[in-house]
Amino acid sequence: MNLWRAFTFIVVGLWRAFVFSLSWVPPLLRLVRFWFRRTSAIVDKEIRQLFRERLTLGMIVGLPLIQIVLFGYAINTDVRHMAAGLVDHADTSMSRQLVDSLEASQVLDFVSRSGDVAEMLGEMRRGDLRTVLYIPADFERRLSDGDRPLAQLMVDAGDPTIISAIERLVQFLPSPRAQTGQPDMPLALRFYYNPERRSAVQIVPALVGLILNFTMIVFTAVAVVRERERGNLEFLITTPVRNYELMLGKIAPYILIGLIQVSIVYFAGTWLFRVPTVGSLLDLYIASLVFVAATLGIGLSISTFAKSQFQAIQGAIFFMLPMLLLSGFMFPFDGMPRVAQWVGLLFPITHFVEVVRGIILRGATLADLAPQMYAISGLFLVSIAIPVLRFTKRLD
Repeated sequence: MNLWRAFTFIVVGLWRAFVFSLSWVPPLLRLVRFWFRRTSAIVDKEIRQLFRERLTLGMIVGLPLIQIVLFGYAINTDVRHMAAGLVDHADTSMSRQLVDSLEASQVLDFVSRSGDVAEMLGEMRRGDLRTVLYIPADFERRLSDGDRPLAQLMVDAGDPTIISAIERLVQFLPSPRAQTGQPDMPLALRFYYNPERRSAVQIVPALVGLILNFTMIVFTAVAVVRERERGNLEFLITTPVRNYELMLGKIAPYILIGLIQVSIVYFAGTWLFRVPTVGSLLDLYIASLVFVAATLGIGLSISTFAKSQFQAIQGAIFFMLPMLLLSGFMFPFDGMPRVAQWVGLLFPITHFVEVVRGIILRGATLADLAPQMYAISGLFLVSIAIPVLRFTKRLD
């Protein structure tokens, strides 16, 4: 009986507490309504301000739409149509059948043919070829013996995605020995420039370009906007300094900063991850100097279009993500559709990744990498011309 009375007392007490709490609902609702009315005014102001800034509104709508279409279409981890060289000393119907089988896989495209293996390896060192197929003169004898590989496939192992693609290709390649009844033996694979097949060897050199690309664009994207917000832009307009001198003066200090960052990333990467350097450090610094200048020009162009530092940073992010994904740093450049490759070639980092890997891993010289260096230099001229012309318009 005492337990029942205790239980009743607890239930009644809880009910009375609930009824008592209801008496506070109207004041609470009035307080919430009052708080929301003040907050909604701020929300309304922010929405109106966003709609006034067309660049910001365009990024809100256009940025995710462009990126989902571009990246969904361009990013492909399957390597296709790698540039390959062919040295066929046998030149028989069976050797041509082997070549046709490799081309039918759509992994390799034999774009260069020669009778000299050293010449083909020179093209691979320059980055023109990803792999070289060597078919010896005794191909028919190897075909009948069945105790030796039919041919040798020499692979640029600086990119792990290429290694995995080649290994899958060899594993599932239809062998000409299937017609002779001999036991099958795959093609002999020989890996150049990264025989240990370590991922760090591929990633660390490209990180030089990636880190420079990120920091340099962000630094200069706010350069002109910062002068306007601080009230210094009118002072610069009244000075006798010409527009191109002003733009070059803006990027000059960051070029030195970029070279310092090159040293930090390079020496830390080679020391921590044991990445060997085959080429010349002087070539690396000259290439980095041109790349830093081109990247700073892009950031300066963004700065002349932006009206605030927030917009400038948004514009920098808008460009940096495509640069990262379409440069060949994360995904194989050869596996992208042609349109995506054309877009990627408009970014200096795409060419610089090839240059820095060529110098550090393959020992290529600037003469070997002349097409990439010409492309970076041309992109620098375009990127620095845009802010010069834009700043001239602001003076009118």
